Amino acid sequence: MDKREREKLEDVLNQIQNTQSGMLGGLYGDFFGSGSSGKSTGSRPNVTSGSSINTSFNNLSGNTNSNTSNNISNNADPLLDAKNALNEFNTKVNEASANGVRPATKDKVSNSEEADTKNEEPKEPEEDPMETLDKLIGLDTIKSDVKELTNFVKIQKTRKDAGLKSVPVSLHLVFTGNPGTGKTTVARIISKLYKNIGVLSKGQLVETDRSGLVAGYVGQTAIKTQELIKKAMGGVLFIDEAYALSQKDDAFGQEAIDTILKAMEDHRDDLVVIVAGYTEPMEKFINSNPGLKSRFNKYIEFPDYTIDELMEIFDMNCKKYDYVIEDDTKQHVKELISQRKLASNGNFANAREIRNLFEEIITNQASRIAGIEDLKPEDMMKITNDDLFDKAGDADKTGDADKTDDADKTDDADKKDEPAISKSDDVNNDVNENSEDYSK
Repeated sequence: MDKREREKLEDVLNQIQNTQSGMLGGLYGDFFGSGSSGKSTGSRPNVTSGSSINTSFNNLSGNTNSNTSNNISNNADPLLDAKNALNEFNTKVNEASANGVRPATKDKVSNSEEADTKNEEPKEPEEDPMETLDKLIGLDTIKSDVKELTNFVKIQKTRKDAGLKSVPVSLHLVFTGNPGTGKTTVARIISKLYKNIGVLSKGQLVETDRSGLVAGYVGQTAIKTQELIKKAMGGVLFIDEAYALSQKDDAFGQEAIDTILKAMEDHRDDLVVIVAGYTEPMEKFINSNPGLKSRFNKYIEFPDYTIDELMEIFDMNCKKYDYVIEDDTKQHVKELISQRKLASNGNFANAREIRNLFEEIITNQASRIAGIEDLKPEDMMKITNDDLFDKAGDADKTGDADKTDDADKTDDADKKDEPAISKSDDVNNDVNENSEDYSK
């Protein structure tokens, strides 16, 4: 086909596409619009236009038969008329496509998509999950366990791909430890690691707990759980405080457990389940059900962070949000962390507690600098000793103390025989009150 014939084909195809909607609308209008109501939903297309298109095709293809066009204009059966028109249209489109002619509308769509792609901001390449793991503060034993597990799974898959026998290994995990020790973060890293080595197809992490699995009516829990499992397919389903599903006389929780166990069996090649929670309740939960015990045989214990590691986490938050803490203030923050951990009675929230402390301190800092008229960047960045106290709370306590003093004076006036409170006692009370504020 020479260039001239190709251009003619392209022109004809464009004519077809420009008149397609009008042609079909007219034919269907004749068919449906001639009913008893007398209203027409469309009009027949111009016969000259249809004949012109047909003639153009016939000239290009060497066919001088115009019976199909005559059928369009003369056939008394509207349904047969429509059928013939559609057959002619499809035949000519296929003929043009076979000769390498592309519709103009597709080019427009392609150009539009190409323009949208160009307008998209380039995405930063994702960090290697193993590097992300290494950057985590502390968790040395966790890092070692994860690397060991990943290497074993990787080699077993490689052996299987090479036609060698591989040792069956359960990818499902039990994470135990106090809140804020990095369980969710590590679960997200593992999901990406599993994807990278080819044991998961997507590598996403879907987080949930009892409320996301259990419904309020009999029979609905299985449906709700299955929907969540569907979202997690190809990745990791992370169930926090999973032992909440196993309570006495809890049919709903048991229904969720049964549904999860079935999914773990049916989709063992593309679904990983990680259950997490406090150490002792998690052990009881796994041991309470033979199905759970047989599928969850790998435990990873997350220890509490040390004081130095918690201070590193606080510093990390400061750097992340452009805050600078003075050296003297940093030491006081470390003391605050120690006091809170000692007062927690074993229920310290670790990184979550540090996050809360950080938010308290920057809130106090905002209150301190809010009245400065000419604020400079360094003023908004600096954290000082004054920011470790809630000044508004101190003011409230001072007001309460004044009211108490006034009440004492009234009592003294009414009861002259009773000795007055010594000033030394007032000083000691103030000192103790400030100490309590500092420990918050």
